[in-house]
Parts: sequence; structure tokens; C-alpha cells
Amino acid sequence: MSSRHSVLPIERRLVEHVLIRTGRIPVQIVLWNGESISVTGDEPVARVFVADRRMLWRLACHPEVSFGEGYSEGRIRVEGDLIALLESIYRRASEVSDSVVARAFSRWLERQQRNSPGGSRRNIHHHYDIRTDFYKLWLDAQLVYTCAYFPTPEGGLEEAQVAKMHHVCRKLGLQSGETVIEAGCGWGALALHMAEHYGVSVKAFNISHEQIVYARECARARGLERRVEFIEDDYRNVQGGFDAFVSVGMLEHVGLEHYSELGKVINRVLGDAGRGFLHFIGRDRERPLSAWIRHRIFPGAYPPTLRQALDILEPWGFAVLDVENLRLHYARTLEHWLDRFEASARKVSEMFTPEFVRAWRLYLAGSMVAFRTGSMQLFQIAFARRASNRIPWTRARLYAGEGEAEGTRSWIPAMS
Repeated sequence: MSSRHSVLPIERRLVEHVLIRTGRIPVQIVLWNGESISVTGDEPVARVFVADRRMLWRLACHPEVSFGEGYSEGRIRVEGDLIALLESIYRRASEVSDSVVARAFSRWLERQQRNSPGGSRRNIHHHYDIRTDFYKLWLDAQLVYTCAYFPTPEGGLEEAQVAKMHHVCRKLGLQSGETVIEAGCGWGALALHMAEHYGVSVKAFNISHEQIVYARECARARGLERRVEFIEDDYRNVQGGFDAFVSVGMLEHVGLEHYSELGKVINRVLGDAGRGFLHFIGRDRERPLSAWIRHRIFPGAYPPTLRQALDILEPWGFAVLDVENLRLHYARTLEHWLDRFEASARKVSEMFTPEFVRAWRLYLAGSMVAFRTGSMQLFQIAFARRASNRIPWTRARLYAGEGEAEGTRSWIPAMS
């Protein structure tokens, strides 16, 4: 065998080094010459094929990003259960410290992907403006790209997303005739839902051009354009006075250094009886989001801890009324998304490339595993002005309407 294809002793040690650094996971690494290496006696959950020595050296230097890039490029192939492999990695992740290279790359990404007004537009464009038709292949009919709420674990995705929107509206205690500001409205489903089912008027802000165009079309089609205004602008430019503020899935894109700006906006737009709601991906401890996901999928994203998120509210006279963690609901949501994505993989490949398919498969699968294993959390925070007594007496209103037909109002008015 030529030296080009042979495996050197140092390269065998590199494989062992990678496996040890990733927590001695039960996996078999298969090198370009067919040689297999593992560091445990356990039955492997998968076999990982490494195409060449350059890929191996990249893995040794920066396992997380290099695995993601190698898998996307097709230079790393997984034979067996990808989900089981990722679960093994995530369950041991807390035992592994980042390398110097990994920390340096993470800091470089933070500098390159800052969420200034211009930086936020670039970051959001990278993920959300790629093609609405792509998202239609695997999201629900209303294109709700945030954690669903499953009153029962066996529920379907469409019903769970509608249930989530009702859950949000009940937490806000929306009443007909009120005004609502939404920051980061996606394709518009929640804004339209609030107007149609709870009789409120909504101004919804978003900097994704594709999403705003689609949302405006939906508002016209449903006859709601007079009650829902979709504005293509940054949340920092929100003006006016409103009864309620809501943000679902935007806080992850704000960045810690801009939390004070978001707090100022919420304080500026809510009156003495104002209340609000934040729904966001979070962490149980301070840690950056996966560098590979920030590099390839979600630039500028950061999932805060609950304590960090509360820094948005505490300086401005807001009191927290309710905190809920829907971590397992997001894991179930991602199961549905991944199944639908896999069913549409051929179409996605035709839209983009096989590399794109592999990258998004890994992103969706990894995200699902992150919520299953507790690496990621999904927090919902309801809040109000601290002196306001228009707050619910009990939490009964949150669950009073579960299982009722869509469109049924099932909330208990706040105390006057």
C-alpha cells in the first residue's frame, strides 16, 4: 500500500486523542485505509468514516467545527444511528473543555457576527432569507419556526403550533381592543393569530425581507391588513405606546451586549399597566452556542441563561409573573421538523446542494438532541410593570382552553 493511503502511528494516536477529548464515546472511527479504532469496549453506536488524513488533523485541532464541516462536505460519513451518536457526544459534553483553537475561533466568530443594526441584518439574512419555499417543505402550514406546545405528547405539529400561539396569548391575557407590539415576527403567524382570535391590533417588526413580504401577503389573504401592520425594521426603532409586548424566538439573535437596548425599547413602549412576554432558547449555564452552528447556520446567535435574560427586565421596573421551561416540547417539535425535512431531502437537494442537505440534517438532529439531553432549554417569561395589579390571580387560565376548538377564547381576564 502506498504511503499516501497508509496510516501513521501518530495518526492512530490522533484518533484516540479525538475520542478521549469527546468523552470516550462508544464509536468506531474508520480511517481512509479501512482501519478501525475505538477507545472503549462498548458496542459502538455508529461508525464514523474519515476520508483522508487532512480531515483527521482538522478533527484533532477543532473536533466540533471540523466534524460539522466534514459531515456537510461528505468527507466524514456516519454509518449507523446519527441521533444516538450525537446523544453520546452531548451527554459527555459537560466533561470536555474546549481547546485553545476552539475558544479562539469562537471569539473570532463573536467579533465577526456582532448584532449591531447592520450586523443583525446580515445575520438574519443568512438564515431566514434563503427561500421561503424551503421552509414550507418542513415547517407547519403557518410557517411557525419556533417551539410548539403539545398539550399531549402524541399531538401533531399543526395542532401543537396553534396550541402554542393560544398558550402565548393566554399568558399575555390579551383582551379585545388592545394594542400589541411584536419584535421578530417571523412569517407573521402569531401576529395574525392574535388579531384574528383575540381581537387585538398588532404592529410586528422584523428585518427579514422574505418573511415580511410573505407575512403581508398572508394578512391581505386573511383580511387582517388593517389590524396587523408588518414593518421591515429593527426592533431598536420601535416607537409608540402599547398594552403588550411579545417576542417569540428573537432574543437568541439579540446578543448579550444589546440586552440593555432591548430593555429600553420594552420600557419605552409599555405603559403603567403594560405587560410582556419573552420566548427564547436558553441555557442552564453560561456557554456560547455551538461554533459550527454559528459559522454555518445561525450567525450571531447566543442562548442566554435565565439569569441573563432577566437582566433585560430588572432595571426597568418589570416584575416576572410566570416562568416555564418547554425543553421537551422543543425536542418533540424538532422530531417533527427532522422527519419532514428527511421526507423532502431530495427536493431540498435540488433547491440547493447535497452539502446543504447534510448541513441542515446535522443542525436539526443536533438541535433535537440538545433539547433531549438538556444542553438547551426553552424558556417562556411573562412579566408586567411591578406596580400593576392587572395580573392573574391563579395560573388556571393557562390551561383552561386546552383541547378546545381553534379560535375558542379560553382565558380569565386579569384583575382590574
